[in-house]
Amino acid sequence: MASSGTQLRGADGAAAGNRDQRLRAGLTLPRTELPRSQRRLKPGTTGFMVVLHVGAVAALLPAYRSWQGLVVLLVLYWATVLGVTLGLHRLVAHRGFEAPRWLERLLVLMGTLACQSGPIEWVGLHRHHHLFSDQPNDHHDAGRGLWWAHSEWMLHEIPALREIHRFTGDLTVDPFYRWLDRWFLLLQLPLGAALYWLGETTNVPGGGLGLVLWGIPLRLVLVYHVTWLVNSATHAFGYRNFDCPDLSRNCWWVAILSFGEGWHNNHHAHPHSARHGLRWFEFDITWQHIRALRALGLARRVRLARYPG
Repeated sequence: MASSGTQLRGADGAAAGNRDQRLRAGLTLPRTELPRSQRRLKPGTTGFMVVLHVGAVAALLPAYRSWQGLVVLLVLYWATVLGVTLGLHRLVAHRGFEAPRWLERLLVLMGTLACQSGPIEWVGLHRHHHLFSDQPNDHHDAGRGLWWAHSEWMLHEIPALREIHRFTGDLTVDPFYRWLDRWFLLLQLPLGAALYWLGETTNVPGGGLGLVLWGIPLRLVLVYHVTWLVNSATHAFGYRNFDCPDLSRNCWWVAILSFGEGWHNNHHAHPHSARHGLRWFEFDITWQHIRALRALGLARRVRLARYPG
């Protein structure tokens, strides 16, 4: 007679197999038309995105171009993308490693500068995505098309937001994260003031406004589209190392732009791994930063997956 432990393991394996089958079937299900309430554009989000894209184009006008603006853009791009990939994603959303509390909060603060909502909402939606990746109830379901997965989903009502509390109990107990989640937009104000002051006092071509345009709207638009490419392009283009029940792919050019997030099939196969580039040629910039933190004693209990080949 099988032991109770063997029976439980068998039941767990059967349940996992059934879930895998359901997920694979969901990939090919015809997508029904969105409910009327979800087809309407959200005026606040849509207007915000339009203003930012206009500001990004304005930054490229000859009057506002300068090497100082480019330096500001590159430094803030590095800080913001790393805040998203290293802080919000690999550290907080998946707990791929542990870090001192002050460092975790600093990284999350950097990630919140991306203006992709507050940390609680960001992490909650991301965890929801992993549970229902490319299913009809995935908020950026690639089955609805490349444009929907890229950014259109956020311009409409997001039903998954009603489920956030199920995925973020570890964050909602922290007053700091609750504050950031409510006031994340305000972080752009001191940054903008500092950039304007720097541009005016150093006589940068284009003045303070030029640095503000390069450091806020242009940076945000670039970071937005790089992040969105992980939702869209890496569910459509590239190769697969693992047979996951989703559409995830490894896309080298998205990996370069997003500091390693483009090795997306690897990530979906091993979501808790702090390293996404698992093969020798899959360069992962975020992982190199985690290695440096580990060498300094600032990252511990680092969780790593291995490529089986």
